[in-house]
Parts: sequence; structure tokens; C-alpha cells
Amino acid sequence: MPTLVELSAFDPNWTNDFSVAEVLLRATLGKYVVSVDHIGSTAVQGLAAKPIIDIDITLSSLDDVPDASAELIKLGFEPRGNRYDDDVWAFLWKRRMPQIRVYLCPRSNQTHERRMLFRDYLRQHEEVATEYAVLKLRLADQFPYDGDRYTSEKSAFISDIVGRALKESWEDVTSGVTGVPIPHCPRRPDL
Repeated sequence: MPTLVELSAFDPNWTNDFSVAEVLLRATLGKYVVSVDHIGSTAVQGLAAKPIIDIDITLSSLDDVPDASAELIKLGFEPRGNRYDDDVWAFLWKRRMPQIRVYLCPRSNQTHERRMLFRDYLRQHEEVATEYAVLKLRLADQFPYDGDRYTSEKSAFISDIVGRALKESWEDVTSGVTGVPIPHCPRRPDL
């Protein structure tokens, strides 16, 4: 049975929920973890979101995925697979509210880097975050029981913002401006 695409007003407790989850995840996966990052709409102040804390965990290597996965499953996370064949493995923990969705990623993973660029751009550009919120609310209204369509319809907007973020980051690097470090920008991106 399809589930409702349900958006909630921003909850300031989401930041604390992430912090609590981060401590637990680092304690559980410690030797594999390079970084634990709060991603998705719950990571952007003021943005409406599905009440699910999305977390990217960057691992030391792709070889660590099976062992880290086993640890998450022991903790009660349900494996959701690598749906997009991008070396990102998803897990969902339904035991508590808000739910926690974890993604295991190897270093230099493009999906993770795009998520970080998008999140950071929304955090730095309130007007763009507002545009995104309006889009999300419209899509949730238009596709209330079609989560896949809701997600796919956001793709063009997200790609556009990631492109802008890459372009601005590249311009900062080439002009000698210091600012937010770029997670991975080995060459000029095709824009």
C-alpha cells in the first residue's frame, strides 16, 4: 500500500535528533567512519520536510560497506539497498520518531558530494530554500501517494542548484577567493 508523502513544518529538534543519532552511529561504526553528515531538508533551517533524519556516513573505503551494513542491521536498521547503482547503500530505522535514514557512502562518492553541495547552497541562499519549499509542497499535493514521482519531479531543481553551487565554487577557486571548501572539484565542471 502506498504511503502518504507527508511534509512537516521545520522542527528545531531535528538538529538535536541528528546529533543524538550521530553519537550512536559513530559509536557503532567508529573504525569505518570518515564523516557523518546531516543531509536532506531536515538539515536546512526553516525548510518543510518529511520527518525523517537523512544521514550520509562516509566510510574509509567501499570494502567497509558489508561490515558497516552488518553493524547497522544489528542495531535495528532495515536495509534498503543500492537503488541507483551509485555505491550508496540505504538503511531505515523506524524504531523512533523521527525515523532515521542512513546512507553508507565510500570516500569521494559523487552522490554524497552533490547532496552536500545542495544542502550547503540552500543553507546559504534563503530565497532558493524558499523556492524549494514551495516546489515540495506543490509536489506533495500533486502526488500525495507517489513518493517516487514526488522525488523524481524535484530532480531538475536539485540538478540546477548543484550546477550553480559547482559553478560558484569553481569561480571562487579560480579567482583565489577563500570560502567554503569544495568537497571534490578536480577539474572545471561541465556546466
